[in-house]
Amino acid sequence: MPMSILIPVAIDHEPMVAAKIARARALLAPGGRITLLTVLEKIPGFAAEFVTVKSENHLMAQITEKLAALAGDATDIDALVTTGKAGLRIPEIAREIKADLIIVGAHDPSAIEYFLGSTASRVVRRATCSVYVLR
Repeated sequence: MPMSILIPVAIDHEPMVAAKIARARALLAPGGRITLLTVLEKIPGFAAEFVTVKSENHLMAQITEKLAALAGDATDIDALVTTGKAGLRIPEIAREIKADLIIVGAHDPSAIEYFLGSTASRVVRRATCSVYVLR
């Protein structure tokens, strides 16, 4: 049973978080920890030139609060927000926190052109730990 489970949370896939947490709880070893992670894309240089406020700082605080709310009163769930490319940062963070398992979501199985989302497929290819794909 995994002692550390990483759950990437995409802002636009929030409804799937409860299912991911429930699955993580079923797999988590006693005394283990769950980490909810959101990766924010950096603003491209050509656009950042026109922004006077570092929007990522404000957004990071909002997302951290949102992740904490999703965790509820659970004392074994941590919330983390970082920036970068999700497909690269998720496996990096998994290594940093020594995660035994990453639980990612897949696209709706009725979507004929997708079997696995692009971020999920990148995580599967790059992760050094097990990856559980939840539909």
